[in-house]
Formats: sequence, structure tokens, C-alpha cells
Amino acid sequence: MMDGDFLPPAILQRKAVVYFRQSTQAQVELNTESRRRQYELVEVARRRGFRTVEVIDDDLGRSASGMVARPRFEKLVAGCFSIPS
Repeated sequence: MMDGDFLPPAILQRKAVVYFRQSTQAQVELNTESRRRQYELVEVARRRGFRTVEVIDDDLGRSASGMVARPRFEKLVAGCFSIPS
């Protein structure tokens, strides 16, 4: 890592979450390079020093139009705004 890549220990103790999706099933099937690069983000997080990395890929092939439910995205957003007790 370069000096500009330093992350403080307090940040690295948190869980990294890698969320990705592609809007249509055709994108999932045809854009294999894009999907491969998205999964590589897990290794990027580990190289940066995160020990815990959660992958959320349940929404692959689901549009963000609002017409299709994306339960894992909704759970992720709800977790970002929850106040720890």
C-alpha cells in the first residue's frame, strides 16, 4: 500500500461491506468481466486491512427502478442509518 492508502485501526476493525448488482439478468450473463471485477473488490478490502468482509450479491439481475424488491440493499441501507446501542 502507498502512504495515501493508510486506514486508521478504528476503521479497519469495522466490517467492510461489498455490495454489487447488475440491473438485468442479461447483464449478469453477458458482463462476466464486470462481475469478476466486482468480486475482486473483496480482495481489495482485505489488502487494505479489513479482516471481516461481507459480500452482498443477492440483488444481481434486479433493477433499481423500484419495480423489483431488493431486500439485501434495503437491509444494508437500514443498517447504515441505525444507531448502535
